[in-house]
Amino acid sequence: MPMIPRRHGWEISDAEATPESVYLNRRQVLTQAAAAGISGVLAFQPWNSTAWAAKNPLVTGKQANPPAADKYPAGKNTMYTLDRPLTDERVAAMFNNFYEFSTVSKTNIWKLVEDWPTNPWTVEIGGLVPKPKTYDIDDLIRKMTLEERLYRHRCVEAWAMAVPWTGFRLKELIELVQPLSSATHVKFTTFMDPGHAPSQRGIWSLFSSGMWPYVEGLTMAEATNEMTLMATGIYGRPILKQHGAPLRLVVPWKYGYKGAKSIVKIEFVKEQPKTYWNQAVPSEYDFLANVNPKIPHRRWSQETEWMIPDRSVRRPTMLYNGYGEWVAHLYKKA
Repeated sequence: MPMIPRRHGWEISDAEATPESVYLNRRQVLTQAAAAGISGVLAFQPWNSTAWAAKNPLVTGKQANPPAADKYPAGKNTMYTLDRPLTDERVAAMFNNFYEFSTVSKTNIWKLVEDWPTNPWTVEIGGLVPKPKTYDIDDLIRKMTLEERLYRHRCVEAWAMAVPWTGFRLKELIELVQPLSSATHVKFTTFMDPGHAPSQRGIWSLFSSGMWPYVEGLTMAEATNEMTLMATGIYGRPILKQHGAPLRLVVPWKYGYKGAKSIVKIEFVKEQPKTYWNQAVPSEYDFLANVNPKIPHRRWSQETEWMIPDRSVRRPTMLYNGYGEWVAHLYKKA
């Protein structure tokens, strides 16, 4: 069934969006770029050219038997446009924060996830709900309405990208499970697998292994906002492991650390949950984590951002990552 676009106000002019022909022909462009020497595009990073030749980040991160694979590509929601080009698919696949695998490296995550199994996978829905239930990820995705959305992504470290996520509205899941009115927050818990995730057994970890699993949270108002997405795919295909397969949270007006990856449990709770980075370094990482150029990180300014892979390409940081018209009302004090 074709999707009927609904304009809500945070959209940017279609004239400023990346041309669809460029997006649809990206594989041809990437092939040509590889032939010309993609290492030049990524020269600022310590890539190993031999490793690049031997490994492909779009292959090493691919899920074995990804859930609901026949649902991709999903229909595009045309109200989600961008003010910048889409980030190259391979660049996005090779530049990742995934703290379970490393808290010090971004450029090796795509290698570290290669042997990590994401099938079978279940998601437990619990807490303040009438009927707690554990879903097989394939069954859960098939209950939802998938669509593709173009979103800006802003990391607290000041790097940024723009990607086409595929997923379903968290609001739709909430409507399915009907949490009790006493629930004020949603708590997201990620996987625990020390055998495959080095940080969870103390390797490369900034903090003790007792911090795991990774936990994040949203208020109910944030969780039911139209923009909050549970991502299951990216670039028109099932999501890669380094991006948080098979299920991750995407909240585009917040810093990236709010986007819990590889979620195994979603709970509806009556108090603000204790979250990973807010517990670890509360003076630097607050619970809300809304993008705000006027509030600096303790160690760097947030007034500008740089678009991966080129640090020289800088843009002014937008309040709420440019989505304020749709979300600012969530934070107005009575």
